[in-house]
Order: sequence, then structure tokens, then C-alpha cells
Amino acid sequence: MSSDSFFFFYIFAGVMMAKKQIVSDADFGQIFIVTRRTVRNVTMRMKEDGLHVTTPPFRSVKALLDVIRPFRERLLKLKADVSPKPFDWDYRLEAECFRLWLEPSRLKHFTVRSAEEGVKICCPEDTDFSDKRVQTLVRNAIARALKKRAEEYLPPLVACWAERYGLSYRTVKITKARSRWGSCSSERHISLSYYLMLLPAHLMDYVVLHELAHTREMNHGPRFWELLDRMTEGRALALRKELRAYRPVF
Repeated sequence: MSSDSFFFFYIFAGVMMAKKQIVSDADFGQIFIVTRRTVRNVTMRMKEDGLHVTTPPFRSVKALLDVIRPFRERLLKLKADVSPKPFDWDYRLEAECFRLWLEPSRLKHFTVRSAEEGVKICCPEDTDFSDKRVQTLVRNAIARALKKRAEEYLPPLVACWAERYGLSYRTVKITKARSRWGSCSSERHISLSYYLMLLPAHLMDYVVLHELAHTREMNHGPRFWELLDRMTEGRALALRKELRAYRPVF
């Protein structure tokens, strides 16, 4: 699972380079290169801070850049998708289970308040949204609001589905993970990203059911998918495909 827009490319390779490197790039700002001996293919993923590349050992950075070159145009389109949109008075988050907006306030500091319709970020009336520090403050406030709502909403949802299908787990932890929606340890501890609150409700349910299925089947073998299919009325693979194509707005 990935909460970011990304695009994978697979190319065989097998020569040496450093384990971790950061390369400045005119198109992507930075290219983060991780070399792993255990991988056989080059993987490219666009994130807000630049292009992240996982590669088998290459002879040189230049050789890797030559591999990236044919895909630059497509990656640049993805960069536009993952680049954060600036916050202003018109900013809204409208998800099935989470609503948030910005509202002017006479207070001199930023506050997060719950309302019947959702969550509002109260900003000083003279807020200058062109200030990078303000953008960071608002982003952090939204993240706190997401986490709080997730802590209220997701553990009872897990409990409800677990009871319905007779599955047991130990704990539910809410995380800020952006590279995966959820996980389940061999000890049946479930972790869920608070970005789940931005998903449509049926995809949120799918992620929860996926992790609960792992409490009985820890791998992704046939028995796992048979179990998940029973819990999703035969739609496990279709829901997985839909989730992979989903791009959260925050």
C-alpha cells in the first residue's frame, strides 16, 4: 500500500554504487538513491521532497541517471500530483468520515476546534498564507486533527469488524505513515495510518479487514485472499486495485 502518488519502473541491473546518496536535480529538486543488494529492479517513486529511487548496485550515479532519463516526462507529471497545494481561506477537506476547513479568528494564535460539521482550523484574521511558516503551522494543525479523529474512529471500527468475523487482535496503534495504510505484526498488533480518515468509507473498511485477515493468515497466500474475499463479498482484488489508484488530497 502507498498513501503517496507514485509510479514504478522495473529494469534489470547489477553493478555497484553507494548504499545511500542524495543527488541534486533540476527537475526533481533532489533524487534520493538507496542501493540494496537484495533487489533486482530499479524502483522510482515520486514524493513531495523529490524522486526516491531504490536500486540494485550500479556502477555510477551517471549510469542510474541514464536509466531514469526516459521516464522523466512521466515522473514530472506525477510530481505535480504529489506537490502540496498551498493552504488559504478556501482550503477544505471533504471526506466521508472527516471534514475540515479554515476559518478566520480574532485570536492571535492558531487553534483546532471541533464542530458539529467537522473540524475547523481557526487562523488569525491577518494570517499571511504566503509565509512558509504559516503553511507549516496549518499543515501540522491538520495532521493533529486527523490523528485525533483517527484515534476516536478507527479502534472501534476494528473492534466492530473483528467481532463480526470472529477475529482477534491485541492492540490498535494510529500512526502517521504515508507509505502504507496499515500493517499487522505476527503478535497481532495492528497499525493504521491516520490518513485512512481521508479515504472513502468502503476503502477504509477494506484496509481494516485486510489487516484483520492477517491476524489469521500472516502472508498474502491463497488462504489469505480466500478469507478476505469472504469478508468483502468477493471484492478483495477489486478493492485492492481501487485503493492503489486512490490519491489522498492531503
